[in-house]
Amino acid sequence: MSTTAESATIPTRRSKRVDGWRWAGRIFLALMLFYTAVPMIWMLLTSVKSGFAAMQLPPQWWPDEPTLSSYQKLLDPQNSVGADFLHFFWNSLYVSTLTTILGLVVAVPAAYAFSRFSFPGRNFLFFSVLLRNMFPAVIFLIPLFILMRWVGLVNTHGSLIITYLTFGLPLAIWLLKGFYDNIPIQLEQAARIDGATRFQAFVLIVMPLSVPGIIATAIYSFIGAWNEYIYAYTFLNKNEQLTLPAGIQRFFSENTTDFPGLMAASFLMSVPVVVLFLVLQRSFVRALTEGAVKH
Repeated sequence: MSTTAESATIPTRRSKRVDGWRWAGRIFLALMLFYTAVPMIWMLLTSVKSGFAAMQLPPQWWPDEPTLSSYQKLLDPQNSVGADFLHFFWNSLYVSTLTTILGLVVAVPAAYAFSRFSFPGRNFLFFSVLLRNMFPAVIFLIPLFILMRWVGLVNTHGSLIITYLTFGLPLAIWLLKGFYDNIPIQLEQAARIDGATRFQAFVLIVMPLSVPGIIATAIYSFIGAWNEYIYAYTFLNKNEQLTLPAGIQRFFSENTTDFPGLMAASFLMSVPVVVLFLVLQRSFVRALTEGAVKH
């Protein structure tokens, strides 16, 4: 009888301990959500304030008279601020999209080669690719600027695309190689036995199964190019070539700062990244489950 009672109390204690850790995890996630959400909420609320309300002390969370004038000014191509903002927006979209596409074109076959082929110096070359990530990006600013000026790419979007590829490719190759390593090579061998070439086996077998890894790499490449500021501010001096991170400084002046306009521009700048992540997240989950079913 006592043995039965002891065995009944042990699971209860374990379940309480597990529930304690679970609640601790929930509290930690709630604190992290609060920590990341409050700046976004403050940015959004400031963007619907007037210039006087944004400078009011003590600050108030919800404005007495919310207004969308900052958004109307930014999205109206008829005024100079709106025309510049939309131009900066399309410049960032062009640079980020082209950087992502070119990065995938190079990273996909490179990662596959590192994963499937054995050649002299393979490990040394693979780890040397990651060597650049050991140093801060600002260290390469002056050498890359001199190089871009020497080849005549200063004040062009090509300088940013090449620079972003230089920074994004190492991690993209590393991420995709780890994904290819987890795809059984027996699937390719079975396709080769059925008469497919190596390229056909790669396109028809490996590529569909590697869609989640490609999507994750694309998100990383796009966000990295979309948010980059230092190189865009250094390489681009012409107003018509600026991207959003460098162009937003237009809201700063010597005497005053348009905080509602700055917050509205920052919020609009974050929208494409959030939408891209949400859309590709669904594709990521769908591709992952389809790959599991095919397995």
